[in-house]
Amino acid sequence: MKRIIGCIALGLITIAASAQWSNPAADIPAYNAKAPTRALPPILNGSQLTGDYFANSYQITAYKMAAKIPNVLHQQPCYCHCDRAMGHNSLHSCFEGTHGAACSTCMKEAVYAYQQTKKGKTPAQIRTGIIHGDWIDVDLENASL
Repeated sequence: MKRIIGCIALGLITIAASAQWSNPAADIPAYNAKAPTRALPPILNGSQLTGDYFANSYQITAYKMAAKIPNVLHQQPCYCHCDRAMGHNSLHSCFEGTHGAACSTCMKEAVYAYQQTKKGKTPAQIRTGIIHGDWIDVDLENASL
């Protein structure tokens, strides 16, 4: 009986101790809550969308979509956590260089943001969907402008 109580107590302590790492809402990557107040760096476009990073048509499509909604992307987090590794401050940062083309998370989030913008959703509503993980099932191969 003491062994069972000891195991239950150990299990409860383990659950309580690990709870601090299990809250996805507390782990939201960097984003900007409001529209930009100054001009944003440009998103790669045109002849910049060539080379090894743009071998697939969906990579080019993701950048074209991103270029149509820069202010929306500025207000979105990026769940590849490039804010930690690369110092990005929003999903927009991913498309200022080639990082977005090499990362399916960035591309899926950008396509999701574009599609939701076309449906009339606000940046805040889109951010809620991204945080919820609604972008995960985006089909990059069939995304179109």
